[in-house]
Amino acid sequence: MRLTLMWEARAARGRGPELLEWARERARVLAYEPVRREVFRAPQDRVLVLTWWEAEAFDAELPELPEPDAELITRPVHRWRFEAVE
Repeated sequence: MRLTLMWEARAARGRGPELLEWARERARVLAYEPVRREVFRAPQDRVLVLTWWEAEAFDAELPELPEPDAELITRPVHRWRFEAVE
């Protein structure tokens, strides 16, 4: 099965570029290589990272981006898993 892990955070005021760089670096150094990865930014200093994985089950243990330091974000990170359907 192909799983997509979504990680989304909102930067503290004025720290959007720093959060973006932090997320890009963490996405580059995951424990192992995903099938695909993309990093996005959005208004209000939001950063989104999507990683695609081949997995045996929906709850498979996969490397995920950690939580940034509390000073860098306005709220806890949102995380979701999605299963590709055709």
